[in-house]
Amino acid sequence: MSNQSHHGRTHSFHALSRREFLKAVGMTAAGVLIASCSPQAANSKPTVAIAKAASYDPKLIRQQVQSALDKIGGIADVLKHGNRAAIKVNITGSKQMQQLNKLPEVETYHTHPEVVRAVGQLLRDAGITKLYIVEAVYAKEHWHDYGWDEVAKSLGATLVDLNDTAPYNDFAATPVAGAPNIYDKFTFNHVLSDIDAFVSIPKMKCHNTCGVTHSVKNLVGLVPFRFYTASEKDEYRSGFHGQQNETSKRLPSVIMDLNRARPVNLSVIDGIMTVEGGEGPWVQGLNQLKPGVLVAGKDPVAADAVATAIMGFDPQAEFPNPPFVHAHNHLNMARQLGLGTNVLDEIKVAGTAVADVRTPFKVSY
Repeated sequence: MSNQSHHGRTHSFHALSRREFLKAVGMTAAGVLIASCSPQAANSKPTVAIAKAASYDPKLIRQQVQSALDKIGGIADVLKHGNRAAIKVNITGSKQMQQLNKLPEVETYHTHPEVVRAVGQLLRDAGITKLYIVEAVYAKEHWHDYGWDEVAKSLGATLVDLNDTAPYNDFAATPVAGAPNIYDKFTFNHVLSDIDAFVSIPKMKCHNTCGVTHSVKNLVGLVPFRFYTASEKDEYRSGFHGQQNETSKRLPSVIMDLNRARPVNLSVIDGIMTVEGGEGPWVQGLNQLKPGVLVAGKDPVAADAVATAIMGFDPQAEFPNPPFVHAHNHLNMARQLGLGTNVLDEIKVAGTAVADVRTPFKVSY
């Protein structure tokens, strides 16, 4: 199904120019090349690192992020195709529904800026010349409210609201590599096709629909929500969810399309302070948890699998078993599409063992 149809709504897209097509093909080829040079492609296990961190102290975070990236072989291979990178963070929810029990959002259900600062510093050290921090934010004030403008300034990075075209003049129609599940292309800000490396830095959380939300699920926030609603009154990507009787398969399928349109080259998952029971305070029964971990990997599916195991869940569990009680397991779908592995026996865990940091999370019902 083309993304020109969203439950009866029709949107116009510019035809792919030759420049856009070549960029998209080149981006996909780069992702394939990175995968072909990875340990997994050489019939060995992908490495995922776990590092402990009890707080967001900047020096501690820098040290532990660097330790985690060192344990997965550094990031030179991620950046070998160029020196432009974007970091996708997770800033979800509107300002009216932000705080949980008067705790800071970045210590509950938002990516913490200090983790992004540390990754950004290491990307700069590795030779990145253009650095972007990206998210489709509900309000531009969020960049200031949560300290992102200060972090961006310290890194010399550009903040990009993926709901808008800036700093370009229009959106890009970016194709899905391979046979699409739902959408054959997405409306993206051009920055997502102009970069050479893409980093996903989510919060470690449960998700009311998808069970867990880590680096793979984080890509739902790549698209301007207004183009993906079932009704013009909706203020979220209701078109991704579909009708109630199709949500269990539709949203995980859309996530697969997104990951094939803009592959993740590096995942760093913020599990230092987070929440259990859902992805934000609009879900009843949330509580703060402090697993005190960072998870890093170049296979985003493997990184997500390890994070899921840390949360006390089986990353291969089939719907409707926990945590995938409302939708099919998108990590299983990713493995079947060849996007990575969620089989723990096929993953080399470096640094701290899963068993030493396992923190059981309450399932989102």
